[in-house]
Amino acid sequence: MDARTVAARAVTAVLIIFVLSMFLGQVLGQPILLSFVETGSMSPTLEPGDGFIAIPPGLAGPIEPGDVITWDAEQLNGGGLVTHRVVRETDQGFITQGDANPFTDQSSNPSEPPVQREQIVAVAWQVGGNLVVIPKIGLLVTGSQALLSGIQTRLAVVFGTRSLLGTQGLAYLLFAVGILAYLGSILLEQREGKQRIRQRERNVEVVNYTGIVLTLTVVLVALLTASMVVPGGTQQFGFVSSSSDAPGVGVIGRGQSENTTYQVPSTGVIPTVVFLEPTSEDIDVAPRELYIPGGSTANATVTLQAPPQTGYYRLYLVEHRYLAVLPQTTIRALYHVHPWAPILAIDLLLGGAFFGIAVGMVGLGRTRIRSRGRDIPLSKQIERWLR
Repeated sequence: MDARTVAARAVTAVLIIFVLSMFLGQVLGQPILLSFVETGSMSPTLEPGDGFIAIPPGLAGPIEPGDVITWDAEQLNGGGLVTHRVVRETDQGFITQGDANPFTDQSSNPSEPPVQREQIVAVAWQVGGNLVVIPKIGLLVTGSQALLSGIQTRLAVVFGTRSLLGTQGLAYLLFAVGILAYLGSILLEQREGKQRIRQRERNVEVVNYTGIVLTLTVVLVALLTASMVVPGGTQQFGFVSSSSDAPGVGVIGRGQSENTTYQVPSTGVIPTVVFLEPTSEDIDVAPRELYIPGGSTANATVTLQAPPQTGYYRLYLVEHRYLAVLPQTTIRALYHVHPWAPILAIDLLLGGAFFGIAVGMVGLGRTRIRSRGRDIPLSKQIERWLR
């Protein structure tokens, strides 16, 4: 294989990774490596459909004026993710503004408070103060988003289960597509006498089973990780500290505390272990650890403490989710080491199990089959695998 072929394949692989990361990011509602804008509010820096490299805030360093951030807005554009530039920082949070907008987000929409660090989900990568832009790459994603959602909804209706919806349903769907694609290639080979994945070298057909197994394993691990990370994250509780109390937790008497029920649903058929960790001083939650059977919901009690000063306040807690494929005590011990430790262990367990089963079925390495002018039937190939 010459250098030109290697370079071409590397570029193709990078493009596929870019498109898949943006596609998953849009479906899951969380930027993954790349994201893109859909409106012209950041023009001329970012036109509709332009993409950018999304850096997790924990790796991006301090947020400063001039940074372009993606955050989970409360009211702006109906709520949801917004990508605008930080123009200044105040004691209440960051003030943001689209490059094409004449006013800041907080002045044009008074109900949109300054952005808190807990709301920021990504920081756009800049080099020398200039945003790194990938023109129009987002247009490849928007057409597929509605199609995938429709497929999930239809399958959920056909099979009568909500586990095919949402993040975990996406993992089931894409993994099933990968398996069916692999099985389809074998059936097509049997029917038409062809192999989809092969390389001819002097009348020798080479099937690289290692690449197939590794690809399916990587896809499985990535989707398992997304199914645990995306449904959790930072949760916000907003209220007004007032001179007089009112029913509900929207208004709390200054210096007083009130409780609210926080529901934690399971997102699929697999049981989930959830840890709730307060990140603000005036918020508490009990219990902080929940075991939720598949398809059910558990409740926790969140206590909000109003400051002695009147005003609008936002308090935060972080929700960490883990598939209960390990003993709960093991997940708890790993969580206390680091919140990502259980995810790594679960990925290794399930990814390793799938890899081992796949290797037992098809083996590893390259299988060389001499064609001698004709294709070898599938039954003969299976016979050779079993030798």
